[in-house]
Amino acid sequence: MHDPISELLKTRPWLLADGATGSNLFERGLQSGEAPELWNVSHPDRIADLHRSFVEAGADIILTNSFGGTRFRLKLHNAEGRVAELNGRAASLARAEAARAGRPVLVAGSIGPTGEILEPLGPTTIADAEAAFAEQAAALAAGGVDVMWIETMSSVEETEAAIRGARTTGKPVVATLSFDTNGRTMMGVTPADLAGLQKQHHLAGCGSNCGVGPSELVASMVNMARAAAPDAVLVAKANCGIPQYVDGAIRFNGTPELMADYARLALDAGARIIGGCCGTSPEHLKSMRLALEAHTKGEAPDLATIESRLGALSSGATAQLHGDLDRLAGAAPGAAGRRGTGRRAHAKPDAG
Repeated sequence: MHDPISELLKTRPWLLADGATGSNLFERGLQSGEAPELWNVSHPDRIADLHRSFVEAGADIILTNSFGGTRFRLKLHNAEGRVAELNGRAASLARAEAARAGRPVLVAGSIGPTGEILEPLGPTTIADAEAAFAEQAAALAAGGVDVMWIETMSSVEETEAAIRGARTTGKPVVATLSFDTNGRTMMGVTPADLAGLQKQHHLAGCGSNCGVGPSELVASMVNMARAAAPDAVLVAKANCGIPQYVDGAIRFNGTPELMADYARLALDAGARIIGGCCGTSPEHLKSMRLALEAHTKGEAPDLATIESRLGALSSGATAQLHGDLDRLAGAAPGAAGRRGTGRRAHAKPDAG
C-alpha cells in the first residue's frame, strides 16, 4: 500500500495539518444546526476558500468537509441518500485546492463518529457502522483523497469499525481519538490504548484531536509516545485554547502565540503531524508553521513545563504522566462544556 504520509515525512521531520472546519465555516455564514456537508454542493466556493486559506497558511495536509458524512449523521438532515454525492464533492473540492498549491499537499478524507451507540451498549450493530464507514470512504476515495482520516472517536469498537470500513478502499488510514474526559475518551480509552490499536492495525498515523485544550492534548501525546512503536507517526490536533461563552456564542480563547507554543511542545512530545482543531483559524495555523520551522525538537515536556506554558492538566492526565493508569476523579479547569460538538467546530452536535 502506497503511504504518501510516510513518503512526505522522509523529506521533513514534521507535517502541518490544517485547522478547524466548523468554526471557520460559521465565520463564513454557516448557521447552528446546519450540516456543513451540504455546503459542498450549496456553497462550494466557501469550502474551497477555507481549504485555500489553510494551504496559504502552510498546511501540508487538508481535511475534507465530510466529518458528518456517514448515512447516520446525514439522516439528521434527510440527506442519508446523498452520501456518495456529498463526500465525493468534499474530496474533489479539497483535491482541487491541493493541486493549486505548487507544493505537495495531501488530502485526507475526514470520517467522524456515526453519533450512534454501538453494541453491546447500544442498538446499532458494528456491522451496520462498518458498512456506513465503508460507504463514506468509497465516496471519498472516488473524489481523490490520499488518505482516510478517522477523527474524534471515543470507543475502541467504533474506531475499529471505521478502520475496517476505511480499509476497503485500499488507502492508508489515520485514526485520532478525543481524550477529553480526565485523560481518557468518554468511553474510557487511554492514549496508551490507542497506541496498541496502531500496532494491531498498522495505521499510517494515530493521535489525539479536539478534547479540552492544548495542555491536555500535549499530555496525551507524551503518554501515547511512551506506549507507541518507535516508527509510529503520531498526530496532534488540539482545540484552540478553552471554549468560553461570549455574547451567547462559544469562542475559543487560544491566541496565535499560544498555538505556536503548543506546536513546539507537541513536536517535543513526539508528534510528527501537528495541526489544530476547534477554533483554529488560518491565522493560528500560520503562527504554528513559523514556530515549527524555527524550532529544534527537544526532550518530551514534563508536567511542570506543560502546565506553565499551556495550562493546568486533569488529575487523570497527570496520573498517566506518572505511569498510573487508574481511573482518577477530576478534570481540567475550564472543561465544562468542552466537547460541545464531537466535530471540528463548536456549538451544537451537528453544527459543523
